[in-house]
Amino acid sequence: MSDHIVSAFTDELDKLAADILRMGGIVETMILDASAAVDGNDLDLAREVVARDPEVDQLEAEIERQIVSLIARRQPMAHDLRAVFAALKVVGELERIGDLSKNIAKRTQRLDKIVGPAMRRGIVRMASPVSRQLNMVLDAYATGNAAAAKAVWEGDDDIDQHYNSLFREMLTYMIEDPRTIGAGAHMLFIAKNLERIGDHCTNIAEFVYFQATGDNLLSTERPKTPQIDG
Repeated sequence: MSDHIVSAFTDELDKLAADILRMGGIVETMILDASAAVDGNDLDLAREVVARDPEVDQLEAEIERQIVSLIARRQPMAHDLRAVFAALKVVGELERIGDLSKNIAKRTQRLDKIVGPAMRRGIVRMASPVSRQLNMVLDAYATGNAAAAKAVWEGDDDIDQHYNSLFREMLTYMIEDPRTIGAGAHMLFIAKNLERIGDHCTNIAEFVYFQATGDNLLSTERPKTPQIDG
Protein backbone atom coordinates (compact mmCIF):
# COMPACT_ATOMS: atom_id res chain seq x y z
CA MET A 1 0.00 0.00 0.00
CA SER A 2 1.46 3.38 -1.02
CA ASP A 3 2.21 6.10 1.51
CA HIS A 4 -0.53 8.22 -0.06
CA ILE A 5 -3.15 5.50 0.41
CA VAL A 6 -2.01 4.86 3.99
CA SER A 7 -2.22 8.58 4.74
CA ALA A 8 -5.70 8.86 3.21
CA PHE A 9 -6.90 5.86 5.20
CA THR A 10 -5.51 7.34 8.41
CA ASP A 11 -7.31 10.59 7.67
CA GLU A 12 -10.58 8.69 7.22
CA LEU A 13 -10.12 6.88 10.53
CA ASP A 14 -9.35 10.19 12.24
CA LYS A 15 -12.51 11.76 10.81
CA LEU A 16 -14.53 8.76 11.92
CA ALA A 17 -13.20 9.06 15.47
CA ALA A 18 -13.80 12.83 15.49
CA ASP A 19 -17.42 12.38 14.43
CA ILE A 20 -17.95 9.75 17.14
CA LEU A 21 -16.47 12.07 19.76
CA ARG A 22 -18.74 14.88 18.53
CA MET A 23 -21.72 12.55 18.92
CA GLY A 24 -20.45 11.59 22.37
CA GLY A 25 -20.23 15.24 23.36
CA ILE A 26 -23.87 15.82 22.41
CA VAL A 27 -24.97 12.74 24.35
CA GLU A 28 -22.97 13.81 27.40
CA THR A 29 -24.73 17.19 27.48
CA MET A 30 -28.07 15.39 27.14
CA ILE A 31 -27.36 13.44 30.34
CA LEU A 32 -26.33 16.55 32.25
CA ASP A 33 -29.21 18.68 30.97
CA ALA A 34 -31.79 15.95 31.54
CA SER A 35 -30.68 15.60 35.17
CA ALA A 36 -30.63 19.39 35.57
CA ALA A 37 -34.18 19.49 34.23
CA VAL A 38 -35.21 16.98 36.90
CA ASP A 39 -33.45 18.97 39.61
CA GLY A 40 -34.95 22.31 38.66
CA ASN A 41 -38.29 21.09 37.30
CA ASP A 42 -37.22 22.83 34.10
CA LEU A 43 -39.70 21.64 31.51
CA ASP A 44 -38.27 23.85 28.76
CA LEU A 45 -34.83 22.28 29.24
CA ALA A 46 -36.41 18.82 29.24
CA ARG A 47 -38.06 19.55 25.90
CA GLU A 48 -34.72 20.79 24.52
CA VAL A 49 -33.09 17.48 25.48
CA VAL A 50 -35.83 15.53 23.69
CA ALA A 51 -35.38 17.74 20.62
CA ARG A 52 -31.66 16.87 20.43
CA ASP A 53 -32.26 13.15 19.95
CA PRO A 54 -32.89 13.34 16.18
CA GLU A 55 -29.45 14.96 15.78
CA VAL A 56 -27.91 11.97 17.57
CA ASP A 57 -29.84 9.56 15.34
CA GLN A 58 -28.72 11.42 12.22
CA LEU A 59 -25.09 11.33 13.34
CA GLU A 60 -25.36 7.60 13.97
CA ALA A 61 -26.65 7.04 10.43
CA GLU A 62 -23.93 9.21 8.91
CA ILE A 63 -21.17 7.47 10.86
CA GLU A 64 -22.50 4.03 9.94
CA ARG A 65 -22.41 5.04 6.27
CA GLN A 66 -18.79 6.13 6.70
CA ILE A 67 -17.94 2.79 8.25
CA VAL A 68 -19.60 0.75 5.50
CA SER A 69 -17.85 2.82 2.82
CA LEU A 70 -14.50 2.55 4.57
CA ILE A 71 -14.74 -1.25 4.86
CA ALA A 72 -15.79 -1.63 1.22
CA ARG A 73 -13.01 0.59 -0.15
CA ARG A 74 -10.12 -0.07 2.23
CA GLN A 75 -10.67 -3.65 3.42
CA PRO A 76 -8.84 -2.95 6.70
CA MET A 77 -6.85 -5.62 8.51
CA ALA A 78 -5.48 -6.23 12.02
CA HIS A 79 -5.51 -3.12 14.23
CA ASP A 80 -7.27 -1.01 11.61
CA LEU A 81 -10.08 -3.56 11.40
CA ARG A 82 -10.41 -3.48 15.19
CA ALA A 83 -10.66 0.32 15.04
CA VAL A 84 -13.48 0.12 12.51
CA PHE A 85 -15.26 -2.61 14.49
CA ALA A 86 -14.95 -0.58 17.70
CA ALA A 87 -16.28 2.53 15.95
CA LEU A 88 -19.38 0.65 14.79
CA LYS A 89 -20.04 -0.68 18.28
CA VAL A 90 -19.33 2.60 20.07
CA VAL A 91 -21.69 4.61 17.87
CA GLY A 92 -24.50 2.16 18.62
CA GLU A 93 -23.91 2.46 22.36
CA LEU A 94 -23.91 6.26 22.15
CA GLU A 95 -27.21 6.23 20.28
CA ARG A 96 -28.74 4.15 23.06
CA ILE A 97 -27.39 6.53 25.68
CA GLY A 98 -29.05 9.35 23.78
CA ASP A 99 -32.35 7.46 23.82
CA LEU A 100 -32.10 6.90 27.57
CA SER A 101 -31.34 10.58 28.16
CA LYS A 102 -34.35 11.49 26.03
CA ASN A 103 -36.49 9.14 28.11
CA ILE A 104 -35.30 10.85 31.30
CA ALA A 105 -36.29 14.21 29.85
CA LYS A 106 -39.71 12.87 28.80
CA ARG A 107 -40.40 11.51 32.26
CA THR A 108 -39.32 14.82 33.77
CA GLN A 109 -42.25 16.44 32.00
CA ARG A 110 -44.60 14.03 33.78
CA LEU A 111 -43.41 14.82 37.30
CA ASP A 112 -45.44 17.15 39.47
CA LYS A 113 -44.47 19.69 42.08
CA ILE A 114 -45.13 17.25 44.90
CA VAL A 115 -41.73 15.75 44.05
CA GLY A 116 -39.62 17.83 46.39
CA PRO A 117 -36.02 19.04 46.05
CA ALA A 118 -34.62 16.18 48.15
CA MET A 119 -36.02 13.54 45.77
CA ARG A 120 -34.79 15.47 42.74
CA ARG A 121 -31.28 15.96 44.12
CA GLY A 122 -30.83 12.20 44.32
CA ILE A 123 -31.04 12.03 40.52
CA VAL A 124 -28.36 14.71 40.18
CA ARG A 125 -26.10 12.82 42.59
CA MET A 126 -26.33 9.74 40.43
CA ALA A 127 -26.11 11.57 37.10
CA SER A 128 -22.77 13.12 38.06
CA PRO A 129 -20.73 9.88 38.21
CA VAL A 130 -22.61 8.49 35.21
CA SER A 131 -21.71 11.48 33.03
CA ARG A 132 -18.15 11.29 34.40
CA GLN A 133 -17.95 7.65 33.28
CA LEU A 134 -19.02 8.66 29.78
CA ASN A 135 -16.50 11.50 29.69
CA MET A 136 -13.70 9.18 30.82
CA VAL A 137 -14.52 6.46 28.32
CA LEU A 138 -14.69 8.98 25.47
CA ASP A 139 -11.25 10.24 26.50
CA ALA A 140 -10.02 6.63 26.52
CA TYR A 141 -11.44 6.16 23.02
CA ALA A 142 -9.84 9.38 21.77
CA THR A 143 -6.40 8.36 23.07
CA GLY A 144 -6.62 4.60 22.63
CA ASN A 145 -5.83 4.19 26.32
CA ALA A 146 -6.55 0.60 27.33
CA ALA A 147 -5.79 1.21 31.02
CA ALA A 148 -8.24 4.13 31.17
CA ALA A 149 -10.90 2.02 29.43
CA LYS A 150 -10.41 -0.75 31.98
CA ALA A 151 -10.74 1.77 34.83
CA VAL A 152 -14.14 2.82 33.47
CA TRP A 153 -15.12 -0.82 33.07
CA GLU A 154 -14.23 -1.53 36.69
CA GLY A 155 -16.01 1.64 37.86
CA ASP A 156 -19.46 0.39 36.89
CA ASP A 157 -19.79 -1.13 40.35
CA ASP A 158 -19.88 2.39 41.79
CA ILE A 159 -22.81 3.26 39.51
CA ASP A 160 -24.68 0.16 40.68
CA GLN A 161 -24.16 1.18 44.30
CA HIS A 162 -25.50 4.67 43.55
CA TYR A 163 -28.54 3.10 41.91
CA ASN A 164 -29.27 0.79 44.84
CA SER A 165 -28.95 3.68 47.28
CA LEU A 166 -31.23 5.90 45.22
CA PHE A 167 -33.76 3.09 44.78
CA ARG A 168 -34.04 2.69 48.55
CA GLU A 169 -34.24 6.46 49.02
CA MET A 170 -37.10 6.81 46.52
CA LEU A 171 -39.04 3.97 48.10
CA THR A 172 -38.67 5.62 51.51
CA TYR A 173 -40.15 8.87 50.20
CA MET A 174 -43.03 6.99 48.59
CA ILE A 175 -43.80 5.06 51.79
CA GLU A 176 -43.66 8.20 53.93
CA ASP A 177 -45.90 10.18 51.58
CA PRO A 178 -48.20 8.05 49.36
CA ARG A 179 -49.05 11.15 47.33
CA THR A 180 -45.60 10.83 45.74
CA ILE A 181 -46.13 7.27 44.49
CA GLY A 182 -47.11 8.19 40.92
CA ALA A 183 -44.28 10.66 40.40
CA GLY A 184 -41.96 8.47 42.45
CA ALA A 185 -42.45 5.66 39.95
CA HIS A 186 -41.21 7.98 37.21
CA MET A 187 -38.22 8.84 39.41
CA LEU A 188 -37.40 5.14 39.77
CA PHE A 189 -37.47 4.74 35.99
CA ILE A 190 -35.22 7.79 35.65
CA ALA A 191 -32.74 6.24 38.08
CA LYS A 192 -32.89 2.97 36.14
CA ASN A 193 -32.18 4.82 32.90
CA LEU A 194 -29.07 6.33 34.50
CA GLU A 195 -27.96 2.88 35.63
CA ARG A 196 -28.40 1.57 32.09
CA ILE A 197 -26.36 4.49 30.74
CA GLY A 198 -23.60 3.33 33.07
CA ASP A 199 -23.87 -0.15 31.52
CA HIS A 200 -23.50 1.32 28.03
CA CYS A 201 -20.38 3.21 29.16
CA THR A 202 -19.01 -0.12 30.34
CA ASN A 203 -19.74 -1.65 26.94
CA ILE A 204 -17.89 1.19 25.23
CA ALA A 205 -14.95 0.58 27.56
CA GLU A 206 -14.84 -3.06 26.44
CA PHE A 207 -14.73 -2.05 22.77
CA VAL A 208 -12.02 0.55 23.40
CA TYR A 209 -9.95 -2.03 25.27
CA PHE A 210 -10.38 -4.53 22.45
CA GLN A 211 -9.38 -1.95 19.86
CA ALA A 212 -6.23 -1.07 21.78
CA THR A 213 -5.11 -4.57 22.79
CA GLY A 214 -6.93 -7.15 20.71
CA ASP A 215 -8.03 -8.81 23.96
CA ASN A 216 -11.45 -8.99 25.57
CA LEU A 217 -12.36 -7.91 29.08
CA LEU A 218 -14.24 -10.72 30.79
CA SER A 219 -17.41 -9.77 32.64
CA THR A 220 -16.71 -12.53 35.18
CA GLU A 221 -13.67 -10.57 36.33
CA ARG A 222 -15.49 -7.28 36.93
CA PRO A 223 -16.77 -6.33 40.39
CA LYS A 224 -20.56 -6.24 40.27
CA THR A 225 -22.99 -5.11 42.94
CA PRO A 226 -26.30 -7.02 42.80
CA GLN A 227 -29.11 -4.65 41.87
CA ILE A 228 -31.78 -4.17 44.47
CA ASP A 229 -34.60 -4.37 41.91
CA GLY A 230 -33.46 -7.80 40.77
